[in-house]
Amino acid sequence: MKVISITQPGAAEVLALQERDIPEIKENEVLISVKAAGVNRPDIIQREGKYPAPDGVPADIPGLEVAGVIDESNHPRWKVGDKVCALLSGGGYSEFVKVSGDQCLPVPEGLSFIEAASLPETYFTVWTNIFDIGQFQSGNSVLVHGGTSGIGVAAVQMVSAMGGKVFTTVGSSEKADFVSKLGAELAINYKVDDFESEIKEHTHKKGVNIILDMIGGDYTAKNINLLQVEGKLIMINAMQGRMGQVDLLKVMSKRLTVTGSTLRPRDSDFKKAIANNLEKHIWPLLADQTIIPVVYDEFPLEEAAEAHRMMESSQHIGKIILTV
Repeated sequence: MKVISITQPGAAEVLALQERDIPEIKENEVLISVKAAGVNRPDIIQREGKYPAPDGVPADIPGLEVAGVIDESNHPRWKVGDKVCALLSGGGYSEFVKVSGDQCLPVPEGLSFIEAASLPETYFTVWTNIFDIGQFQSGNSVLVHGGTSGIGVAAVQMVSAMGGKVFTTVGSSEKADFVSKLGAELAINYKVDDFESEIKEHTHKKGVNIILDMIGGDYTAKNINLLQVEGKLIMINAMQGRMGQVDLLKVMSKRLTVTGSTLRPRDSDFKKAIANNLEKHIWPLLADQTIIPVVYDEFPLEEAAEAHRMMESSQHIGKIILTV
């Protein structure tokens, strides 16, 4: 099979098309003939040598989500020919992948493989952080930083569809208009306006219940200031820096929770529970188009380096997909 390999840590040009053996599946696993694979920010970090793959996963083949057709199955639910999308721990930039069948979901009704490949990494991430860790309830207000990232467009739609208010930060007026149409009540261009003062004004100084942050750095103190009593700050990345200032007295007096997560190293049972919740609560909303996949561009597998360059430019809105 053809794969995209990281030949050495570095810039996008270190990605190369290579041949590998098709993997053999074990008990409870399936082999997927990949039709499309999602490109995500962790793929960039892995390519740079800063995010090693977990044990048992190809160390040099990035890719955390795919959509395709079951080619072989040792799992009781899935049979050969089923159309699925799947969350992976790595190895998605390839013509075939093996994965636990518990981490697969059916391609939602009416969606293409390209659209389905845009779902697993972002939707699993949003569910576990906002709905499980954040204990989201209908009526809650949620600030999502990076509103036009893959995670951002998923979070804006999922929270809105489940009865929440969404505020978000973006990098241009075009992006602000886009996420507003997706359901964001307030979209703040962080290059022009201060998100802390804008949200305080909009909420009459009440602030928000939950913040999903992938930025870190000097956003941290502002996030703490914006949280309501018993609010939750949930970190999923630290693109601006891993060190942030936290006013501990505010954490204590407002009984705040400051937490975070990484999904990739969690075991299959953990991911199975998320998959079950997504299929129950979110997949019907994709089928009836209450929630829509947002795909910005697609590239053939052999042009993975170009896909990475596009992601690094941050010009995209939504997901970038590789086609096989």
